[in-house]
Amino acid sequence: MLPEPAERIGGLHVAAWYEAAEADAFIGGDLYAVQETPFGVRLAVGDVRGKGLGAVEAVAVVLGAFREAADAEPTLEALAQRLERALTREGTRRDSLDAVEGFTTCVLGEIPPGASGLRLLNRGHPAPLLLHANGELAVLAPAEAALPLGMGELGGWPDLVQEWAFPAGTTLLLFTDGLTEARDGAGNFYDPAARLRGRVFPGPQALLSALSSDVRRHTGGGATDDMALLAVGRPGEREPERRRTVPVVPRDDAT
Repeated sequence: MLPEPAERIGGLHVAAWYEAAEADAFIGGDLYAVQETPFGVRLAVGDVRGKGLGAVEAVAVVLGAFREAADAEPTLEALAQRLERALTREGTRRDSLDAVEGFTTCVLGEIPPGASGLRLLNRGHPAPLLLHANGELAVLAPAEAALPLGMGELGGWPDLVQEWAFPAGTTLLLFTDGLTEARDGAGNFYDPAARLRGRVFPGPQALLSALSSDVRRHTGGGATDDMALLAVGRPGEREPERRRTVPVVPRDDAT
């Protein structure tokens, strides 16, 4: 359901990471997707409420709707509405999707071709981070809070798309709340902005490898929630072509 993305999509470096909180589990309620479209590279990272079969089914609905609509809808606002309708429609058909209380937090992104910027639409999800080549870090927080997908019956409001600079050498990091809600033995939450600010990584894969290892050190190896990470980097000038030499999620015994 969450295929490993290509290393390069639309001229961008891409890496993804998924870790399940439950042993031997390979999929839960977190999701990511990245796709080259006529409108540029579009991406999504989301977190479905709840656990179990209902969450997995909702992930399938969101991913299926995204893969179809990302190529067809001209704006992120229209794409978000397609996902909203898909969740609402399927929620009325399947009791396991929890039509009354179900929702999905999500960030949708778009990186237009030939431009040095990106667009984000945030539906109640943790704010992405933008890591610059000199170690500076920006939190891409939405200007206005919005309800998650699947809660449209509570009221209507216009989706807000914000534009951000995305120059060469920068990396966009999106994640689910399994990262920010990871706790150490004293109950302190993991703060990715504080832990990553001032650090420089050679690419998205190195960033996610280091981040995952740092979270494990912070928690002592335990996790209470699934964690999905997606990193997209714009290559710097004269940056050489990189090839993946390790899997997206390396085994603990990998050398």
